[in-house]
Amino acid sequence: MMENDTIAAVATANGIGSIAIIRLSGAESFSIAKKLSKKENFQNRYATLTNIYNADGELIDESIVIYFKGPHSFTAEDVVEIQCHGGYIVAQSILKAALDAGARLANAGEFSKRAFFNGRIDLSEAEAISQLIEAKSEDAAKILAAQMKGSLKEFIEQVRDEIIHILAYSEVTIDYAEEDLPTDLVAQIRAKLDELYKLLQKTLMASQSRAGLMQGFRVAIIGKPNVGKSSLLNALLNYNRAIVSDIAGTTRDTIEEQVKIGTHLIRIVDTAGIREADDEIERIGIERSLDAIKQSDIVIALFDGSREADDEDSQIVELLHAHAADKEKIIIKNKVDLPQKFLLEGMDFDLELNSKEDVSSLVAKLQAIMDSSNSSDEIMLISERQISAVRETMRNIEEAYEPLESQELEIFSFHLNEAVKAMASITRPFENDEMLDKMFGSFCLGK
Repeated sequence: MMENDTIAAVATANGIGSIAIIRLSGAESFSIAKKLSKKENFQNRYATLTNIYNADGELIDESIVIYFKGPHSFTAEDVVEIQCHGGYIVAQSILKAALDAGARLANAGEFSKRAFFNGRIDLSEAEAISQLIEAKSEDAAKILAAQMKGSLKEFIEQVRDEIIHILAYSEVTIDYAEEDLPTDLVAQIRAKLDELYKLLQKTLMASQSRAGLMQGFRVAIIGKPNVGKSSLLNALLNYNRAIVSDIAGTTRDTIEEQVKIGTHLIRIVDTAGIREADDEIERIGIERSLDAIKQSDIVIALFDGSREADDEDSQIVELLHAHAADKEKIIIKNKVDLPQKFLLEGMDFDLELNSKEDVSSLVAKLQAIMDSSNSSDEIMLISERQISAVRETMRNIEEAYEPLESQELEIFSFHLNEAVKAMASITRPFENDEMLDKMFGSFCLGK
């Protein structure tokens, strides 16, 4: 149980809307609600329409109050939610009244942190709640909703139980360390470790390949100057975001915009044309273009079909080959409405279009790539913290093989115990207050 003071915060975003929600949690929540409303009775888990007053007895708003008696609430404490008319002034006035009545302002993520410490959720469920708020696609929202219901927790428990089962083989036989273990027993343990390692590796690879679902896919448009990159960006956005000109080098820095394609919210980066720079400003822009390629999930490479291929086009092809393994790529011949002159040996195009007229084929291609990223049924790790824990588990399994072969069971058991700790840290770490403060501190205020 955390400290007993009662916390309060506005749980909805700032701005004008139909309603705003002020949330309180703690032992004094119910009494504060009675002070603010001048009512004595609220039925548990029922919505009550009532007036809300400030410390001077002045009417603030007519609101709906819902009382959740602990432990049957999100935080497992007494919780009160006040639903008032939307708008910054009304919500802040009710929050101030709650603070005047004895609550204190909640820290970022403190409601979720209390839910964790009071056993209502584990860390994997808390992280799913946090990321669901910022989900960049419907597929991501579905994955996170499942994790809020404990799908990742079940997977972690399964892996943990498997490691403990293997560990039991070792612990039982430590007392007989002076005797050689049966050969088949060592082989059985090794086979179980192999199977477990492959499962973790498969989960890790699936999570990394689907990272765009969580963070939003980054799409970089690359090409030499004046091939139509800015026109393509404007067509995808359906408005003129980038300056379009026949003068090479018009775009001298990266331009980033968000757009929804299918069920995915993506960030498109229009890069400066890649060539030998004529001046320092253009050189910096080209360097940023190269960085944008490295950070992207999908690269759209644009070539001008109306011009003959040259060394700058070959440089683009070399960039594509350099990132062949870790990027999805769409190679496009643009300006197909003009007489065609482009020819480059070994170059195959995925699409041919005129970026000033119709880019529907590109939109369909992008959607297919992003949709396919969620074709796997594998459990997904949704944060770098979870990925690091799985890597640490795999490292300890790797280091357990050698002492297993030499039958140094104490060392073998040590590595498996470390593997158990690493997996457990995904849901409920043993001790690390600093890590917990940092993680929950990244949450929204009121969550």
